[in-house]
Amino acid sequence: MKKATEISHDNFSSDLSRKSAFLQHPIFNTYHSETAMLRYLRTLADRDLALDRTMIPLGSCTMKLNATTEMEPITWPEFSALHPFAPAEQTQGSRRLISQLSDWLVAITGYDAVSLQPNAGSQGEFAGLLAIRNYLNNNGGSERDICLIPSSAHGTNAASAVMAGMKVVVVECDEMGNVSLPDIRAKIAEYSGRIAALMVTYPSTHGVFEEAIGDICAAIHDAGGQVYVDGANLNALVGLAQPGKFGADVSHLNLHKTFCIPHGGGGPGVGPVIARKHLAPYLPNHPLDPSAGPASGPGPISAAPFGSASILPISWSYIRMMGGDGLTRATQVAILSANYVAQQLKNDYPILYTGRNGLIAHECIIDIREITKDSGVTVDDIAKRLMDFGFHAPTMSFPVAGTLMIEPTESEDIHELDRFIEAMKIIAAEIAAITEGKVALEKSALRNAPHTAEDLLRTEWDRGYSREIGAFPAGSNIGLMRSGKYFPTVSRIDGAYGDRNLVCACEPISALAIN
Repeated sequence: MKKATEISHDNFSSDLSRKSAFLQHPIFNTYHSETAMLRYLRTLADRDLALDRTMIPLGSCTMKLNATTEMEPITWPEFSALHPFAPAEQTQGSRRLISQLSDWLVAITGYDAVSLQPNAGSQGEFAGLLAIRNYLNNNGGSERDICLIPSSAHGTNAASAVMAGMKVVVVECDEMGNVSLPDIRAKIAEYSGRIAALMVTYPSTHGVFEEAIGDICAAIHDAGGQVYVDGANLNALVGLAQPGKFGADVSHLNLHKTFCIPHGGGGPGVGPVIARKHLAPYLPNHPLDPSAGPASGPGPISAAPFGSASILPISWSYIRMMGGDGLTRATQVAILSANYVAQQLKNDYPILYTGRNGLIAHECIIDIREITKDSGVTVDDIAKRLMDFGFHAPTMSFPVAGTLMIEPTESEDIHELDRFIEAMKIIAAEIAAITEGKVALEKSALRNAPHTAEDLLRTEWDRGYSREIGAFPAGSNIGLMRSGKYFPTVSRIDGAYGDRNLVCACEPISALAIN
């Protein structure tokens, strides 16, 4: 074998030699040492407002702790370097982990069978609806083509139903945020004999438990359809209720929400599809691995037999370390935390939906619409101002425009919840000052947030508040507000203008033409 210094490129055809320039951006040509590269990465990290700095209260997303102990195993080459089509005899450890995790998910949800192949919640939805479609086709229900979906549903629900060959019919919600029983009964009657499925999220996307979920499931079954329960909000159910036992036929689970795989940033997810026994024969399989699903399945949903298998050790570790009691406790604390936030803020902001006893599930929606009418302050203003406090914003305008949806999860302690609550109360006071005419909206800290260091240090200052209020709202010292101040790196931009006037930073097509 030749030494590395003796290896020549002469064996390559000249036709394969690159003649065009590549990696010309300064990013690729600036950092020439490990020290410089390390500092560049630290600069990027300092700009990030992530979970290592603050609570990320994104409703519906369940941005919970991704513990170091859970994350470390995915760096081991035994998992990270394992080829998805490696022979079964060489992957016994990985397959044992997959089998154990599958068994645990079945036990947690009360279903009978699971496929870990879908590597996104949307893929899990499609796999579940495809199972329903194939089950109906094989059991005299090929004419059934209607999928009922509540108006509160995730947008991917409707897309998945259409991909599975169904027609979407929207079911209205009542004033409490629940699926309207009169409307769903009317839709069942209108489309008698054609109901294929209902897709319902439980607890609902409105942040409340559907009081009539059992009756809803029964009504769909009586009409000859199947019930798909979207598992996006399973963090409010684990250890307390099992979808497979209260009437659901199939669900997808977000392991990148409830079971601690990092969520967001376009990274890999896992959205297993999990079903009752009669739908099990129609779960995904794979032509290159007979053990990846039933022989009667529809084929693969993703390229690899077990989807994003290399990150499954995260969820395996989470469940193994928590145990049944720990998982139940986490669910209870998540619900308690959301209700604590709602109760503390209800006198400052209207809570949009609550249950019969004034309680919510694992997330709360605060309604800014009347505040906007009275003061002009928008959800954007509040979201940007929270950055001055060192907080990531809640989910904006979903599922209802003009609202903020807050999900604290069980990962946040009482001190962080109180810090967030105090920030929201200070913002409420700033809104009141605008409503009372003490501060003009355009001159307010809310409309000019977030405040960068460059913004605060400029020579001219003509706003209706001091620089200190801009940087440290109401003189607050919330948590590490002063000693560990987070400065946003970019001030307010016109997002709507940017959306309507796209600018491409890449080279023109002509530069990529073959000479």
